[in-house]
Amino acid sequence: MRDTKTNVHINLAERLNQQRKKLFESVSGEDTPALLKQHARLIDDYLRDSFEASWIGPKMQIVSNPYAIVALGGYGRAEQCYYSDVDLLFVFRKSIPDESDQLIREIVYPLWDIKLEVGYTIQSINDCVRLAGDDYEVLTALLDARFVCGISAVYAELLETLRKRLLKRMPRKVMKWLVERNRQRHEDFGDSSYLLEPNLKEGSGGLRDYHTMRWLGGIEYGLKETRDMEYMGCLSHNEYNELMDALSFIWTVRNHLHALTGRKCDQLYFPYQSRVAEFMGFVEAEGQSPVERFLSTLHAYMTFIKQQLLLILYEFGFEQSGKKKSGERKLEEWPGLHLYKGGLSFNSPEHIVARPEMLIKIFEASARLKVPLSREAFRLVREFRYLVDDSFRGSATVRKSFENILLSPAPTFNVLEQMQNTGLLAALIPEFQAICDRIEYDIYHLYPVDRHTLRTVFIMKTFGDTGDPCLDNLCGRLYRGFKRKKLLLWAALLHDIGKGRSTDDHSARGAAIAETVLNRFGYSAREIATVKFLVENHLALARTATRRDINDEETAINFARMIKDLTRLKMLFLLTVADSAATGPKAWNEWRAALIQDFFLKVYQILEKGELATSFAVKEIEKKRAFVIGLQDKAFAGADLNAVFDLMSPRYVLSVDTRDIMKHINLYLNLGGQEFVWDIVRDSETNTRTVTICANDRPGLFSKIAGVFTLNNINILNGQVHTWRNGIALDIFRVEPPPDQIFEDERWQRAEDTLQRVLSGDLDLSGAMARKKYDFSKTTPDIFTQPNRVVVDNESSSFFTIIEVFSYDFKGLLYRVTDAISRCELNIRIAKIATKVDQVVDVFYVWDEHEEKVLSHKRVEAVKRAIRDVLPENTHGTVMQTGNVLNEST
Repeated sequence: MRDTKTNVHINLAERLNQQRKKLFESVSGEDTPALLKQHARLIDDYLRDSFEASWIGPKMQIVSNPYAIVALGGYGRAEQCYYSDVDLLFVFRKSIPDESDQLIREIVYPLWDIKLEVGYTIQSINDCVRLAGDDYEVLTALLDARFVCGISAVYAELLETLRKRLLKRMPRKVMKWLVERNRQRHEDFGDSSYLLEPNLKEGSGGLRDYHTMRWLGGIEYGLKETRDMEYMGCLSHNEYNELMDALSFIWTVRNHLHALTGRKCDQLYFPYQSRVAEFMGFVEAEGQSPVERFLSTLHAYMTFIKQQLLLILYEFGFEQSGKKKSGERKLEEWPGLHLYKGGLSFNSPEHIVARPEMLIKIFEASARLKVPLSREAFRLVREFRYLVDDSFRGSATVRKSFENILLSPAPTFNVLEQMQNTGLLAALIPEFQAICDRIEYDIYHLYPVDRHTLRTVFIMKTFGDTGDPCLDNLCGRLYRGFKRKKLLLWAALLHDIGKGRSTDDHSARGAAIAETVLNRFGYSAREIATVKFLVENHLALARTATRRDINDEETAINFARMIKDLTRLKMLFLLTVADSAATGPKAWNEWRAALIQDFFLKVYQILEKGELATSFAVKEIEKKRAFVIGLQDKAFAGADLNAVFDLMSPRYVLSVDTRDIMKHINLYLNLGGQEFVWDIVRDSETNTRTVTICANDRPGLFSKIAGVFTLNNINILNGQVHTWRNGIALDIFRVEPPPDQIFEDERWQRAEDTLQRVLSGDLDLSGAMARKKYDFSKTTPDIFTQPNRVVVDNESSSFFTIIEVFSYDFKGLLYRVTDAISRCELNIRIAKIATKVDQVVDVFYVWDEHEEKVLSHKRVEAVKRAIRDVLPENTHGTVMQTGNVLNEST
């Protein structure tokens, strides 16, 4: 049983616990810095009262060997969030007495009893300094040290010894380590200002960037408080106020995140984002949901912190790599500018007032010399951007400078991003302000709209150097082939400008805005028409390639009629690739790249050689026929391959590789009177299986196969349907392997037996599927679930009705949808099954029992209703019928 002396500390800890609960029950988020300081003060009070009530302290000869209790880390900075760690240093002037362990039990243990995460270390002054010299992590903790109680002279002596022995002797070595550590941390945690689930502390733009600013200032100038950064000129008055606004916002988010999770948590996970947005009072406005507006604000603040750290690194003579820059150099070719410590600077503010075009000239010089702006130049651009008015925007000199910035090769940093960070880009193009820091809340768009736009331009310019690895340098060859690239780069800069307003079609809206912007800059009607066309149709190529049958000549011909011009097609292709690659890694992959490139080349062939590509198709078909017939005696003795080849549709021959045609012929010849035959190919690199099934076509065949896979827990990734003229169906599926790959052969045998029973009529598939429990768990978080949609298109194809189904993915979805289509007495002739990151987009080319399109309004409605009814419970959203959906907004 604990004695009365111990109970004193227990009571003090319980008092602290009650005070903390009361403090955070009244959290409103209005003055978080004061809240965090108050929280630190409550812990200070506990430590001071415990020190005063200590019965161990007097036994430790405090006169001859005094000690102090020192706060470290966030507690040392008095930035104590709800569940943040409490880091303590018990520092003794001389040696550590034997009674120190009892002191810890007396003071620290009661804090553990109330569930505070307390870390402590006991050191002498000399040991502290030695450890700091050996481990700079210890040094950074000491840079945040704050005296709490004990003998203050010990704390003062510790700091003085630290500065004399370490900081004054090798400040550059320590600072270089901090810079390198910062770079490594950014690589490990990523750019939190862009990530979907940002790390508020460790990511780029997070709190640790702010800490690094403080540590650098502490080493260079001996700063102790954040405000000292303004007093010493590291920050201007406005920058200091903006920094405190940013910190206050992030601290509020972090503190509420702690409260929601009931623990220390710095990662803003999806399930908490909407709840934090609601807590902070965000409401829907300007076409953005509350969580989008919240994340937009968070992004803006984290970007500001990231930018301030970069500027301070240059201010102290460092790049992020840690390389030192020094010296001043005049730039004769750029009057009014000079180089200082690796950054571009204005000679004086008076030059800007006398010649406002210097505001853009410095960025032109930055692009040409591949050198960023200095901190002072950055400040001056921000302060003088009010000089950008209509006369400035209409200046031929300004236009030329901006074109040079657009056309300059891509350096290691993005000059347009510098312009954006200073606010000059939005001042030059006021319409750009509406997309600044605008978040699109889905898993598809990784970056805010403005940053995505600047990345698109940046990636476009890299085509001139490296091309695109997914496309065998096709992009590089096309880009270098353009003599006048400025219109293409303008289209890249403005392609998403329409997202700044709430609209169903941001492409059309963006085209109208692009016309206004380019008119203001004085471009010709022909130049404006080209950029407008590219902006309005920047989604068309990718959507057609991924949602339409690109092996149908009609698809390519219709697209070619819309484009009309080879140059526009090449520009649209480059814009499509750059846009997709800039969206994020989940929006661009080899599969998507191959589809877009294949379709581009088909349309290119039509525009280059005339609208009808039939002659090319005939040559390709005859080439494959000759190859197949050449194997008559070698691989297929006794078979009439010429007759077999005549059974194949032109679409099939053109879209299938010759080697696969040979495999399919082999399956066909082995079919005989069987219900089906199949071939399974394993791909160890992607851990997927390609299953090719040959069978006599019948109503609902595709659906039956999908259902059998679902019964056997085989997940379908995509599927294709081919039908020969004699009614032979070749259905090709790419699937994930069965769950237990040790018994994979047995699972495939079971699936084969099941399909045999289903096709022979011995097994009621509908009944079996009705008894199966569906797993409707999403592959993406609930917050990203898009409304289910069914789109019916009777315009894009002359022979088929095209049905598009948008839903979230789950095992069994393909069966449910195709079964619904089959029950509507429709035959699926072509299927394109794909997952668009946060959604499945299944596209089916169908016709009815008379091989006619579904044109009756009543029947179309019945088909939509049938499909909608089998989709999982979710906001069904819009179920619509359209003529042409290529310009449909996302």
